[in-house]
Amino acid sequence: MRTVRSRTAAAATAALLAGLSLSACQGDSEAASGTPSGARPEAGATASGATESAASSGATANGKPGGTGKAQGEGSGNGQGASGGESKGAGKGGGTADGSAATCTGANTKAVITKVTRPINHLLLTITNTGSRSCYAYSAPLLRFDDEQSATRIMEDSKPQAVVTLAPGRSAYASILLSGEGGDDSGGRTAQRLEVHFAPRSGSGSTGTPLKLTLPAGTHKDNDAAVTYWQGSASDALTH
Repeated sequence: MRTVRSRTAAAATAALLAGLSLSACQGDSEAASGTPSGARPEAGATASGATESAASSGATANGKPGGTGKAQGEGSGNGQGASGGESKGAGKGGGTADGSAATCTGANTKAVITKVTRPINHLLLTITNTGSRSCYAYSAPLLRFDDEQSATRIMEDSKPQAVVTLAPGRSAYASILLSGEGGDDSGGRTAQRLEVHFAPRSGSGSTGTPLKLTLPAGTHKDNDAAVTYWQGSASDALTH
């Protein structure tokens, strides 16, 4: 009986030692792996999770920035704008901004009549632009001495190549032949007044206000009296 109990006790002791030895081996294995007994990765997690997390924050596993982005914009521009633009123009001949000019009449001119020594039997009629813009001296002055009903004859051979344009303050000229060639004195008489009418652009009739002048004393004219076209200079007018 005593022998059986001894064997049972020995077996129990051996089993206990074996259990202790197994526990010791497992403890050493956990210590070497650094993983506590019973700990396992959760579902869906990976071993590279820390690296992925770092990458999402812009860092790589080696601690350097995961990427660099450079945005460089260079630009230069010169913008010049003019409101309404600039505009530049000069009217030639003293015209208005739109290039127009008036017709010379008694409303924008003054006149002077003078007696000249050469050529003989001539008067010189001068008109001066007193307006603020240019005017055109069309054709020839339409003259009426005293109470005559018809205008004085115009010398067609005195027609200039272009219409005389008067800037403000400038003058045009016409010479008046008082008697015909040979001194026939056809219907001659002494005149005292002269009425100056102005031709329109069309050349038909007269336009605007006429000018009334007192003739030099002793002015004698006959029915062959004539007048030149308007000229740009007194010398041109007195050549006829």
